[in-house]
Order: sequence, then structure tokens, then C-alpha cells
Amino acid sequence: MITRSFRWTWKRFLTLGMALGAASGLALSTSTTKNKTNIPSLLGPDILLGQLYIDVQTAKLFPDQKTFADAVPRRTPSAIVADYQVKKRRKKFNLRTFVDKNFIFPPDRVKYVPPTGQTLREHINTLWPVLTRNTATVRPYDSLLPLPNDYVVPGGRFREVYYWDSYFTMLGLAESDKWELVRDMTNNFAHEIEKYGHIPNGNRSYYLSRSQPPFFALMIDLLATHDGEGVYLKYLPQLKKEYEYWMAGSENLENGEANKRVVRLPDGSLLNRYWDDLDTPRTESYMEDVLTASEAKDRPAAEVYRDLRAGAASGWDYSSRWFYNPLELSSIRTTSFLPVDLNALLYHLEHTLANASLLAKDQKAANDYSQRAERRKQAINQHLWNDQEGYYADYNWQQGKLSEQLTAATVFPLYAKIAPMDRANRTAQTIRSQLLKQGGLTTTTHTTGQQWDAPNGWAPLQWVAVEGLRNYGNDALAEDIATRFLGNVQRLYNNQHKLVEKYVVEGSGLGGGGGGEYPLQDGFGWTNGVTLKLLDMYCDKTPGCEDKQSSDESAKEASAAH
Repeated sequence: MITRSFRWTWKRFLTLGMALGAASGLALSTSTTKNKTNIPSLLGPDILLGQLYIDVQTAKLFPDQKTFADAVPRRTPSAIVADYQVKKRRKKFNLRTFVDKNFIFPPDRVKYVPPTGQTLREHINTLWPVLTRNTATVRPYDSLLPLPNDYVVPGGRFREVYYWDSYFTMLGLAESDKWELVRDMTNNFAHEIEKYGHIPNGNRSYYLSRSQPPFFALMIDLLATHDGEGVYLKYLPQLKKEYEYWMAGSENLENGEANKRVVRLPDGSLLNRYWDDLDTPRTESYMEDVLTASEAKDRPAAEVYRDLRAGAASGWDYSSRWFYNPLELSSIRTTSFLPVDLNALLYHLEHTLANASLLAKDQKAANDYSQRAERRKQAINQHLWNDQEGYYADYNWQQGKLSEQLTAATVFPLYAKIAPMDRANRTAQTIRSQLLKQGGLTTTTHTTGQQWDAPNGWAPLQWVAVEGLRNYGNDALAEDIATRFLGNVQRLYNNQHKLVEKYVVEGSGLGGGGGGEYPLQDGFGWTNGVTLKLLDMYCDKTPGCEDKQSSDESAKEASAAH
């Protein structure tokens, strides 16, 4: 079964590589000329290494399968594979010894020890350089995709930049007055759109087959607050190109049909879903996916792989939000759902394109994007609203019904200003009664062991909720969410002197979150960014919150006024 999986992987990755190579002008065949080698950098390590990759991951030589995915061959992969085919037949062959000899591994993470006595804000400000990377050039056959400018990684096992994480990280960089880095990261994402036709999940070759929640337009909004509205004209070509990526194949869809990321409903409404171009095990979680697919007795493995990959594209990897059975990962059906967050973000992208087109004096394009945005807004309010329960939810287009799952994604129509006032108020009531917990906003109402379920709360969702509720005058609830989460972050920082990827927000064990495929990660990019925003807005209303910088500034202002 594993051998068949490899054959599927090879076929599809080769097809993807050729397509990406044609789009970007990169060579995919390995051919050596004088002092120059064309490196097949768009192919993932599972393709370059074939059966060796599968054997290493199957043997579970490393606790985290991402470790080998990020390893760099010391010589050409073809030479390593040929050597492996010969040596593995020897009696005393040791796979780990062979791997150690032929690959360079990511360095062990050095635990960052902050200076003593730092406030939470001071700690975050000193973390930015620790998390900043520059990979304008990379080593041959590295899975890392080069980027022209500096960027900030989340931290821990996440040694590359991630798409939707970065928006929330950039909010914090702006608060720290690091606008050059905000600009650099925006330019990096524009570069990826130009080079690959979309922003990949992360800057790794094995992430090229999918994107993530489209926050690029919001990055432009952020940069515009500092650089002015001219940035909309500067990045208009990339905004258009990203939109084309999400809408590809929509022109010829009949009612009730789907093509990749686009679905046309029976009434003609056009909405989007998360998608991955491949239906094979994820490179960075190979054995996890093989085992999950083996548990899905009634479905082809390729179908399960596609939905697992699409779940990774959603950023919610993983959540019962995508499951037909809340307790079974193998029941994942991500591609069956039209997600409320994705479509709210694409509404914002359409709205941004309309405004940018006006700045470019292209009235025809502005009218077209405005009409698209209005049609999407109507479709969201028609199909993604649960009138009986009073909240927005995902729509299962294959079953023709609304999901019964209440999740924190319900706030996205408020964040994008799509909801009518009465629906915004009803959504706020539902959030207060069902999602608001002691330590912030919980992700779902199901406790499943998945990291994007209860009892975990995530910084980006707290921020989207705070902003969305404030858009409709629900300031008290926004403050309640913000202060509870900020207090949670502050308590963990006081006890352990770190920020983490996710937090437990309900029950007796508030603090670092759990669940999912890997241990809790420290760092942490988007938590840092959201925390800085919340410190500015709500520290004085949060019990136990200490913000020395804010206090010093207040004292200076008071002194000056006096």
C-alpha cells in the first residue's frame, strides 16, 4: 500500500512541478552545464528521494516527520538514491547512519531565554530579531523556497514563513514600528504571487500545491495606513493575480458543479472552498496521513489525502469543523464545505480590488469587482446564515445543507462587514452564550483532541472577533474577549516567560493549549502580534496586565500636560 502511495505521489507531484515550472520559468530537470546545475527546486523531497523518503518516514527515525522533509541533501538526490539502492541490501546496513551521512538537518532549536524582569511587551519586542530570517539564497535541493527580503517565522518547528500567520505577525510589527519589515514581508508575498501564481501555504516546495486563507489584501490595508493609498496601485497586479488563482475555472461552471477552489450552487451562486492540487499524503506528515487514510474504510485513500491537504490549506488543521464524525479525523471532508471565513475574506479581496481599480481610473474593472463582491455578500447571507440558531456557519454544498457546527469562524462576516446589523447582534449573542470562556474565545464547541477544537483558543481568532464585534458596536463583548485572552497570555508569560502557539481557554487548566499532530510550540509569531495590539487597547482593563512601556508613556504625557 505504501509503494502505491509513492507512485501516486510521484505522478501528481511531477505533474504539478511541470505546471509550476511552466508558470515560473524554472527548470525541473537536473542537467549540469559548465559551473551550473539546474536544480529541480519545485519538487518536494518525497519526489526527489522516492522510496528512500518513504522508508525513512515509515521507520519513524524522527519524532517529527517534518524534520526529514526539511533536511537538505549533501549531494544530488539521484546519487543518494542510487547509493541507497545498493547499500540497503547489505546485512549491516543502518538506515539512520546512512541518513545522517547524506543529509544536513535543521539545527536543534536553542531555547530562547529572555532577560529577567521584562514586561510582556518588552519580551515581544526582543523576540522579533530572534524570529527574523533571510533566505535570499538557499542550498541546492533544499525544500526551502528563497525569498528576496527578510521575514518573520512563527517559531519552534515552523522554520519558514506562513501565509495567514504573517498578517497577524505584521500587526505586531507595525505596533513595534517595524514598518520596513512589514514592507519586506508584503513584497515577499507579492514576489511569490508573481513567481508561483499564488501565495503558498509556506515557503517550502512541498507547500506549493496549496495556499491558505487569503489575507494579502489585508496586508495591503495595513501597509496603506503607513505608506498611503498608493500601495493599492503598487500591488494591484498581484491582488488581481491572487484573485484569479482562487477563481480559476469558475467561468465554465454549470450550476451544481465544482472546479478546484470554486463551487457554483444550484441557484447560480458562486462561492469558494479550500483545496489542494494533490491527493497524496502530505510530505511533512507522511505517515500520519497514511494511517488516517487506512482508517477510512469506505473511502479511497486519495480522497482522504485531498481533504487532509485542504484542511491544511484552511489553516484549521485539524478541526471537527471539517469532519462528518466529530471524533474521527478519517471522516474529514474539507472540500465538501464552503467556509464562511474564506468567503468573507474573498469578499474583502473583491472589495479591495474594486477600490484599487477606482484609484487606477479603471471604472469598468471597479464595477465588475463591486458586482462580484455584492453577489458574494448576498450568497453568504443567503446560504451561510443559520437563522434558527443565530450564527454564520459553513455550507455543505454536496449535501445541500448548512453545517450544524458553531465555530469561531462565525465572526468573519462581521470582520468583513458583510452582516446586516440584526444578524451581527444575534451572532454576538450566540458568541457570548456559547463560545466565550474564561480565557477567551474557544474555537469550537467540541472537545475532540484536535488542536482547532475546544478547549483551545487561538490569537488570530480572538483578533478577528474583537475587530468584527467592534465594527457593529458590540464593544463590551469585544472587550470581554480581549481582556480574558490577554489575561490568559499574561498569566502564562508570568509563569513560564514565553508566548505559545495556542491557549486553553476553558476549564481549570488555562494556559498552553494541546492536541493535534505535534507538541505545543513556543514563539510565537501571531500570538506576539495580536498580544501587542491587545496590550495597546485593553491592558488597563485587564487584571494582572503589566505594560511598562504604556505606563511610562502615560507618565510622560501626564507630566507634559501638567
